[in-house]
Amino acid sequence: MSKSKGKEGKGGGTPATVALTRAKADFTLHPYEHDASAQAYGEEAADALGVPYERIFKTLVAEVESGLAVAVVPVAGKLDLKALAGALDSKRAAMADAAKVERVTGYVVGGISPLGQRKQLPTVVDSSALDFETIYFSAGKRGLQIETAPDNLITLTRAVTAPIGRRDS
Repeated sequence: MSKSKGKEGKGGGTPATVALTRAKADFTLHPYEHDASAQAYGEEAADALGVPYERIFKTLVAEVESGLAVAVVPVAGKLDLKALAGALDSKRAAMADAAKVERVTGYVVGGISPLGQRKQLPTVVDSSALDFETIYFSAGKRGLQIETAPDNLITLTRAVTAPIGRRDS
C-alpha cells in the first residue's frame, strides 16, 4: 500500500483528493470495479477491498432546521437521525432529497465524499472513526475510496464527532 499525496495525473483528481492534497495530508486511493447494479455502495466497496464494514464510512446528507448537514457513519450500521440532530443542536433531522444532495454537494449518490463538496456543510463524523488509525470513505466517485487518518477528515470538514451511528441488529 503506497501512501499518496494526491499524485494523480492532470485531471485525474476529484475535489476530495484535491482537498487532501492541498492540505498536504497523507492518503491512499483504493480503486475498485464498481458494479452498476449495486445498491449498497459502502458494502460494495468494503467487499471489493476486503475491508471490515466498521472501517468504511458512508457519507449521508440530512436536513436539519438550519439546512443540510453531512453525517459520516460506518457502513456496518445506520444513521441515528435523532443523535445527528442532537449533535447539531437541532430538534429534528430527516434524510435529504437525493437530487438536492447531488446539486448541493456536486457529487452523485453512491459517490458522495465528505470532502470537496461545492458548499461547506456542517459535518458530524461518528465517534467510532477515532477507533482506527485510518478509515475509508468515498473519494468522490463510485469505485474509488480514500484511506486516511480520521483526524484529516475531521479537520478538513471542520466536523464534530458524536455517536451518530447505530449498529444493524
